[in-house]
Amino acid sequence: MASNDMVCGVWPVIEALRAGKNIEKLLIRREAGGDGIREIRQLAMDREIPWQPVPLEKLDRLTKIEHQGVIAFLSQVEEQDLNEVISMAYERGETPLILALDSVTDVRNMGAIARSAECFGTHALLVPKMGTARLGPDAVKSSAGALLRKPVCRVTRFTDGLKVARDHGLRIVACTEKGTMDLADADLSGPLVLVMGAEDEGISDAVIRMADDLVRIPMAGELGSLNVSVAAGIVLHAALLQRRTTD
Repeated sequence: MASNDMVCGVWPVIEALRAGKNIEKLLIRREAGGDGIREIRQLAMDREIPWQPVPLEKLDRLTKIEHQGVIAFLSQVEEQDLNEVISMAYERGETPLILALDSVTDVRNMGAIARSAECFGTHALLVPKMGTARLGPDAVKSSAGALLRKPVCRVTRFTDGLKVARDHGLRIVACTEKGTMDLADADLSGPLVLVMGAEDEGISDAVIRMADDLVRIPMAGELGSLNVSVAAGIVLHAALLQRRTTD
């Protein structure tokens, strides 16, 4: 059986996987077994769809529908290939700008960031498949529909996505409190990936090591940190101003 954003039950989930539905992730009861569950796991592995073993109680809390130990969450957002997005930008004579979100988990933050990404002219959002906010109805609503218009590229390993962008000639600029350069002094004019970090832990060390530049937003208050969606808006606006000047 299915609702607007989930499919429940062994055979309905198998049918959704076989049909190529845009499935964001799977939850499977820890003790679940049998041919159907094995096929679900294999299909998920073949399509690089993340799945997570969970206790029965969690599945029961999520739905009153008979789930038979498995729930598939449907994404409201169509995934696109990062290689294609960047290549198409170059073909149109545009300078690629990708906003990469390193494990942003709050749905409202995801929506607000996507809205800013749309307003300030990014070509796509880059997000990991695991450990990120669901791209379901709540995220789409929070984005004012931007998630339905802005390409979203989901990758199994976040650093692999950054490597793809670098292979296309994009510089990686990470916005972090550990930054050694003020935002106003950063070069945001060329082909670029802007990286924003998770709400609690910021940008991972592996991504920090990959970055070409680490930039910080100068602040005068005592708190010393901003909500990630606010910070993303500030950085994207700065990039837009520079890119208008250099076009």
